[in-house]
Amino acid sequence: MALPKRFQQFTEQYPDVAKAYEKLGDAVHGAGPLDEKTRALIKLAISTGARFEGAVHAHARKALAVGVTPEELRHTVLLSLPTIGLPSMMAAMSWVEDVIEEKQ
Repeated sequence: MALPKRFQQFTEQYPDVAKAYEKLGDAVHGAGPLDEKTRALIKLAISTGARFEGAVHAHARKALAVGVTPEELRHTVLLSLPTIGLPSMMAAMSWVEDVIEEKQ
């Protein structure tokens, strides 16, 4: 999976910060009992609620890479509907569909 160009530039400009950021992510993921698939869906849900398009794209890609199905991605986003509303959920759904389509 190719990293976004801007993130690649960030890691080149600030390699120590990028390593520390990755180390923090590893520590957070290892700090509890949730399995990889569950963590991936939670990260997608958080990104959906925050309306971070780039993060939704990234977490959808990561989720597919650990075995999450397209249907599970869609259901995760659909669950946001009562909380964030139809327009926000639809935006996130379109971002997930971008990723699903690029993987086909």
